[in-house]
Amino acid sequence: MKHKSLKIKLAVVLGVLLGSISCSQQQPQQKAEPVKNDYLVAAYIWPSCHDDSLGRAKLWSEGTGEWEVIKKGNPRFEGHYQPRQPLWGYEMDNDPKVVEKWIDVATDHGVNVFVYDWYWYEEGPYLESALNDGFLKAANNSKMQFYIMWANHDVKHNYWNYHRYGDDTSILWNAKVDWKNYKIIVDRVINQYFKQPNYLKINGEPLFSIFSVNKLLESFDGSVEETRKALDYFRDEVKKAGFPGLHIQWNQGGGSVMSEEKANEFRERVDAMGFNSVAMYNMGGTVEDYVVYGTNSIKIREQMDAILDVPVFPCVSIGWDDTPRFPAKGIKDVVHYHNTPESFAALLSKAKKYVDAHPEQPKLITINAWNEWVEGSYLLPDMLTGFGYLEAVKDVIVDGKYDRY
Repeated sequence: MKHKSLKIKLAVVLGVLLGSISCSQQQPQQKAEPVKNDYLVAAYIWPSCHDDSLGRAKLWSEGTGEWEVIKKGNPRFEGHYQPRQPLWGYEMDNDPKVVEKWIDVATDHGVNVFVYDWYWYEEGPYLESALNDGFLKAANNSKMQFYIMWANHDVKHNYWNYHRYGDDTSILWNAKVDWKNYKIIVDRVINQYFKQPNYLKINGEPLFSIFSVNKLLESFDGSVEETRKALDYFRDEVKKAGFPGLHIQWNQGGGSVMSEEKANEFRERVDAMGFNSVAMYNMGGTVEDYVVYGTNSIKIREQMDAILDVPVFPCVSIGWDDTPRFPAKGIKDVVHYHNTPESFAALLSKAKKYVDAHPEQPKLITINAWNEWVEGSYLLPDMLTGFGYLEAVKDVIVDGKYDRY
């Protein structure tokens, strides 16, 4: 068992980036050659902002996806930035021209992987058009790698649109699957995605991330043994398709510091089901102060690193503000103190140092997120900070401006 301790010296930056930079200064620079980058910097994509037939029928009737809810965000306290205002407007995430612009600006600033949230509800795919019609039809997608995170979580009626469902907390979609649907999913992702030349592979093995291991267990009678059989079936099918194997990643969601009992159970399940790595969707330990939020995330990462024998990949979040989805939430539910590109850069530099201290594993860092507008966590430029967060990634990953700290 490995144990690596990290000394935490998280830089606290109190300055707030004001909109004093001209629009011309904020435009992404065009480069003849892609930015050289030894790191895999992977930004999560929440593919909700387009017209999806199931989404229109059950959630967002206006035909613009979750922009319908994002636009209705309202301030809950003085200085609260709502609704969020994208610098480029309310663009559809399944438009290949939009995604071409994303790819150019991402790779120019050191982000070279997109992680697409991928859903399966009502015995079929959901929100798949963002990947199929947006990314895969983008003329320049060879510049960027991608992989899938199976977002296999339940959805309550009012979770993604309380304006439509009010206080109805009953289940709209149960993410549990049977063997029939599981086999369809396996076949679909192998043939539709793994075979793409720019699908991210580790040692030749496609990387497949699973958001809710608990839901996966529920799909197979709550049994670790049966779930292992399901994952082994997936591995066998991948090998039949000509790959050396499958890299299956346990996504810990937000995560938290675990009790000794929970930590032991976590380690045993990772081993018993044969997961190849562990990652997180966001940092976990959310509090109002971004610096404390970041410190909590490092403690969570240190614990997982100490107890696991597989790689733990660091995640850095930009912030947190999901008030557009929840009418009762207020200031204590929003990360707002020290929530600046400079603070984000300081924390990203800690993740980079963690990766450098683990040369035995791929240099993969995940970022929450590329476009989580409804959760206040996005790299895409907005009307408040412009390209501030993308420039922070470039400063840390490409230019190494924080390496001396």
